[in-house]
Amino acid sequence: MTSTAAALFDVDGTLVDSSYLHTVTWWQALRQAGHLVPMARVHRAIGLGSAELLDHLLGVGRDRAGDGELDSAHQALYAVHWPSLEPLPGAAQVLRACAERGWTVVLATSAGAREVEVLRKVLDADDAIADQVHADQVDAAKPAPDLVEQALAQAGVDAGRAVFVGDTAWDVQAAHRAGVPCLGVLSGGWSRSELADAGAAQIYRDAGELAGFLDASLLADPASLNPGHAL
Repeated sequence: MTSTAAALFDVDGTLVDSSYLHTVTWWQALRQAGHLVPMARVHRAIGLGSAELLDHLLGVGRDRAGDGELDSAHQALYAVHWPSLEPLPGAAQVLRACAERGWTVVLATSAGAREVEVLRKVLDADDAIADQVHADQVDAAKPAPDLVEQALAQAGVDAGRAVFVGDTAWDVQAAHRAGVPCLGVLSGGWSRSELADAGAAQIYRDAGELAGFLDASLLADPASLNPGHAL
């Protein structure tokens, strides 16, 4: 089947149940470096790239000399949890349903290259995934549009022929800046009102609910996607 459109998916918190593990391990890494940041604040920064996350939590005027060590500490702490990672309900189902309908399925994540390979093994849905874009391939991670724009380029479609699925306001903002509508899922811990206020076009409990209501969503049929949905 020839694809005419792309379904772009965030991974952490959208397809894999990892948002709170990232929260705890970033909190631990920050604490080890003497930065006492409440977990609630850390959680709301998950989904940003590491540089953007540290800007958000520690301020843009800080001394960045220790950023590399903080990032490495988080990666090491998080890697301990890789064997326990699990896909979120309906993750593989929604990827395969989109691929079967003719969407080009592309993962667009703020994770690095090594981590993406782990996440793909957790998802076990490579048969449905056409391509991936990760943080190491772009100059700026979410909420900048770079990841979404790179995903569009790799899928070979313009913004009017794509839909993004994510779990944070950062996902919604990145998609909007690229001109792509975003469907929100609540599985990363952000509330319905927060995603709606950020501009999510439709909101679902998780990937499983999206898969169950695919016919009523913007992912119903790539051939009938209205280019007017582009922002």
